[in-house]
Amino acid sequence: MPSSSIDNNTATAALREARDKVVASGALGRSPVYTQLLDYLIDCSENSRQPKEFDIAVDVLGRDGSFDVTRDSVVRVYIHKLRTRLEKYYQTIAPDADPQLRIPKGQYMVVTTSQPDEHDGAAAGLTQPTHKRSLTATNLAWGLLVVVLLMANVWQWLDRTRPSSSESVSAVLSSEPWAAMMDDEVPILVVMGDYYIFGELDEQGRIARMVRDFYINSREDLVSLFMQDSELQSYFRDLDMTYMPEGSASALLNIGPVVQASGKRHQIKMMSRVTTADLRNNHIVYIGYISAMDKLNNLYFTASGLLPGDTYDELYEKRSGRLHRSTAGLPEQGEPFRDLGLVSSWPAASGNQFLLVAGTRDAGLMHAAAVVTDPDRLGGLNTDSATDQPATGLETLFEVYGIDRTNFDATRVYQQPLQPSQMWPQEEAVTSGNH
Repeated sequence: MPSSSIDNNTATAALREARDKVVASGALGRSPVYTQLLDYLIDCSENSRQPKEFDIAVDVLGRDGSFDVTRDSVVRVYIHKLRTRLEKYYQTIAPDADPQLRIPKGQYMVVTTSQPDEHDGAAAGLTQPTHKRSLTATNLAWGLLVVVLLMANVWQWLDRTRPSSSESVSAVLSSEPWAAMMDDEVPILVVMGDYYIFGELDEQGRIARMVRDFYINSREDLVSLFMQDSELQSYFRDLDMTYMPEGSASALLNIGPVVQASGKRHQIKMMSRVTTADLRNNHIVYIGYISAMDKLNNLYFTASGLLPGDTYDELYEKRSGRLHRSTAGLPEQGEPFRDLGLVSSWPAASGNQFLLVAGTRDAGLMHAAAVVTDPDRLGGLNTDSATDQPATGLETLFEVYGIDRTNFDATRVYQQPLQPSQMWPQEEAVTSGNH
């Protein structure tokens, strides 16, 4: 028997054994849905298939073909609760279990992980943010005001200032992926990755904290959560509020003049306000953190060779398992940090183009923005390194190095062609369901 078959059989046996221990413990609760969902995800993992949100809704949760993933977050709610129950099981019941089951962020799949040693655990503790962050009302309000005013000024300045037809801007627009947006009448939509904020109430019904949860990315998500569990309305309130990292505004200052120079119709929109129709009817330029991609998350990572790790500060290479980790989340004063910048582009089924300019933190995001607005750097992003031929879809990951929020150097650590055909069956199902 080939060694690869032995390895696969061993991995499958370990996965099933870990599953049996979790189920036998009762950690998943009385409802059979969570066991069925876990079994479904394990089956998909064993067959190297990552299910789509629509598949889970129909195959596990009993929804019919009219289920709309853009309006109903029931799948995300169940996945979130299953992930939480698995984490609680390994924290309280079986902390020494090896391997352990986990559901990576932004993915509908189950993987096994081994126990890290003490050194790795300490390092991870410095860089991994919690899944839900609370902010004091005063600090967040000031931060939101600064960002809103900055964004308003930036876009007004861009609207009033036509960049000169310099050789540099012309060279950028004639390079891929920008060139693919220039030969039609499709407008450009700049999508800014923002974080949706809702309020947590105290016993008197007053706003005690403002909360960011990676699984609640819009008012619609919060309403859907309330519909799943009406008691939550006594604890949380929609504030119709979002915030955006400082690096996003800096990245927009780089990219905005290129969009302006295109001469095409264009607008800017926050991700929390973006609809499926927006993604279908425009060329999309996304600017923001990887953790704020929301509607693009499952779409992109379905076809990507990368996968978020335990937090959005980590990216795995699916094929090799190599881990890339940002340490820019909580850097010490004067200490060097490493961040990740991501640039990816691909054509959509309807003929429009997507350009992803993202980072795990500000440094990576700003480097990605600098790359897509530099004609010399763009030249190295448009060829499949394996065939030396132009690539229709491509993704490139950079490690960015710096100190005290200042970038000093960057290295390209990953580049692979992207297969857009893996994305669009879900997109077609979503769009056809909207007609």
